[in-house]
Amino acid sequence: MAFKSLLTLVSLAATLAESNAALTRRVACPDGKNTATNAACCQLFAVRDDLQENLFHGGQCTAEAHESLRLTFHDAIAISPAMEAQGKFGGGGADGSIAIFPDIETNFHPNIGLDEIVELQKPLIARHNLSVADFIQFAGAIAVSNCPGAPQLAAFVGRKDATQPAPDGLVPEPFHTPDQIFDRLADASQGEFDPILTVWLLTAHTVAAANDVDPTKSGLPFDSTPNLWDTQFFVETQLRGTMFPGTGGNQGEVESAIAGELRLQSDHTIARDNRTACEWQSFVDNQPKAQAMFQFVFHDLSILGQNIDDLVDCSEVVPVPPPPQGVTHFPAGLTIEDVEQACAETPFPTLPTDPGPATTVAPVPKP
Repeated sequence: MAFKSLLTLVSLAATLAESNAALTRRVACPDGKNTATNAACCQLFAVRDDLQENLFHGGQCTAEAHESLRLTFHDAIAISPAMEAQGKFGGGGADGSIAIFPDIETNFHPNIGLDEIVELQKPLIARHNLSVADFIQFAGAIAVSNCPGAPQLAAFVGRKDATQPAPDGLVPEPFHTPDQIFDRLADASQGEFDPILTVWLLTAHTVAAANDVDPTKSGLPFDSTPNLWDTQFFVETQLRGTMFPGTGGNQGEVESAIAGELRLQSDHTIARDNRTACEWQSFVDNQPKAQAMFQFVFHDLSILGQNIDDLVDCSEVVPVPPPPQGVTHFPAGLTIEDVEQACAETPFPTLPTDPGPATTVAPVPKP
């Protein structure tokens, strides 16, 4: 019911936005090509084009896009009102601190590997008059726009940059328990990101890969379609794990069902936790939900620690992503018999199985 109501509101908002667009006065941008509803958004057209051409390979859903999306979360989630209540500095949320103080924050254990995308974004940041905080979140929104099936994400300008690094210990780890993750996200969002919204946030793993969980392998995707924003991630994390893509026994990793695919312990346990199992399963073969729910939570994630009244909404600059591709399926060699049913309320959806030999997933090339 809640999902249907939210979809109705999203649809109504889109209709109203279209109706109001014709009545909204637009500003001609200095580039002589673009117009915007607010002059503050004009600068983003050049940033967008620079990102697409010089970071995202002409608009591709590659490792650079995946890591740019990951960076948005690791920067924004580093805020703790609970620490502030104890008189300690609790981080500034989406304030760019991970890129402003990279020698400190990219050395925090959960941020290992993000030094590469921070370094790749650095020259682009230098070319534009945009706060680091705004750049990180905008780059993540543009990154996602390159992934077929993705939602069009929000983009704001006006965030205040960090003046000090976030403290360590605020970014969840893949070896954390569901309780630890739920508590951390609830603290960061002042209670908004509950277990259900945590599942919504994890939709991002549909276009993700791990470079540092298994020290012997990099670019290990979390599902068999890492360049598509689809619901395969929610299918494949519920299949019975039988193998590791590399070495076993790595902290934060459990067995996956597909050769070449890495499964995070946190994804595995949240998919099977009685508080979230049915919500997890509800994403299977539900592309509209995979779009709408992440669009909703990214909006709020991207402004953690900021005052929305001080920001300008420039979401119009973010391209509409390509349409979804393919159909939700069991990878070749696997069927519903391989599902570890965790939701007691509803049966697992009926899906086709890909024909041919058992699926093997290729690694995502590193940036």
